[in-house]
Amino acid sequence: MGDVVKEGSMRLREDAEAVLPSTVSAKSDHRQVLSSLLSGALAGALAKTAVAPLDRTKIIFQVSSKRFSAKEAFRLLYFTYLNEGFLSLWRGNSATMVRVVPYAAIQFSAHEEYKRILGAYYGFRGEALPPWPRLLAGALAGTTAASLTYPLDLVRARMAVTPKEMYSNIFHVFIRISREEGLKTLYHGFTPTVLGVIPYAGLSFFTYETLKSLHREYSGHRQPYPFERMIFGACAGLIGQSASYPLDVVRRRMQTAGVTGHPHASIMCTLRTIVREEGAVRGLYKGLSMNWLKGPIAVGISFTTFDLMQILLRHLQS
Repeated sequence: MGDVVKEGSMRLREDAEAVLPSTVSAKSDHRQVLSSLLSGALAGALAKTAVAPLDRTKIIFQVSSKRFSAKEAFRLLYFTYLNEGFLSLWRGNSATMVRVVPYAAIQFSAHEEYKRILGAYYGFRGEALPPWPRLLAGALAGTTAASLTYPLDLVRARMAVTPKEMYSNIFHVFIRISREEGLKTLYHGFTPTVLGVIPYAGLSFFTYETLKSLHREYSGHRQPYPFERMIFGACAGLIGQSASYPLDVVRRRMQTAGVTGHPHASIMCTLRTIVREEGAVRGLYKGLSMNWLKGPIAVGISFTTFDLMQILLRHLQS
């Protein structure tokens, strides 16, 4: 009888020891996901708020036929400040935050998960992924985030290009679009968004991860300094946004067609109209120089904030 009891207790102990690592692993995975979501949300919020006035100015030029120049852009900023007040430069930023916080949280968290999955598939750790899987992880992360938060992006674009009297708040935008243009309008411009986010997110994450990997290899330091992360992020933003910019212009035109007098049209029709009326370079790359100013700043802040928050949270957990 004693042997039976002893054998049963040993089996229970073995079963508990088998279950314990998987339970600990599951809790660790949940903590990592929550950490990535929190870090990504904060990274996106800080980055977009820092460049909101420049972002709003860029959108206004993108959706109009006005010729872009740095002088005209800063004149627009100045007269907006004079006529509507300093805080008007951040008009639409509340809608941006409603979109960017979940977008950045999902994107960064998804990127960490895709790195882990692809790393397990190829037999590499996430940081050491070979180039093509590294590019794929970024593209998949951007596509996932864009697909889940697109209507919020459309709302933000509408609020950026319209006067305060037209849309009083985010909910008013949703209500008016649903009543006057139909619910399907909330996804108008979704295709160029996804087509644009694949090279943008893919190249941004790829460049940033590659530069960190090269830094580890040649400097001998495992972690870059914060200012080095900012530089790596700036390079990533410059490359990613330049590659996808024409589709960003098309996306904005399609999103704001209902309030700018342009007819709702397909990607190809919008492209042809822009090229015919404004020229290929001037039309499709309108505002790119401002993007070269704001993009590297925003992406640099975003990547740096995410990494530093991850390090801080890991220290707190340990």
